[in-house]
Amino acid sequence: MAQHYSSFDRGGRRWLFQRLTAVFLIGVLAFHFMLLHFVNHAADITFLGTQARMSQVSYFATMWLFLVTATFHGVNGVYNALVNQGLTGTQKNAVKYMLGAAGLLLVVQGTRVSLAMTTLV
Repeated sequence: MAQHYSSFDRGGRRWLFQRLTAVFLIGVLAFHFMLLHFVNHAADITFLGTQARMSQVSYFATMWLFLVTATFHGVNGVYNALVNQGLTGTQKNAVKYMLGAAGLLLVVQGTRVSLAMTTLV
């Protein structure tokens, strides 16, 4: 009989963070979809328009929080899926640190791109 692994303890921190980030992502994706598909149509999207939106503190903060939240949600989801498949020991630690480093690099690069697209700094 196959052993069942679960990295999520129902009600635990990882379980809660995965659900909270999912709710936030749904809200921000709805905002993004409405703004960039109904308010501004794809043909109207330009670099200058993007720069103008990214130069609004609230929009910049929302997009940066989206970057961080999506990165955490994705990395945490992949890690937990691998643990649920039976990843243990040294391999589990190696994957944890590699995914953590990849997530950190993604946030750093995303932040660099975001800052390049704004006039706030």
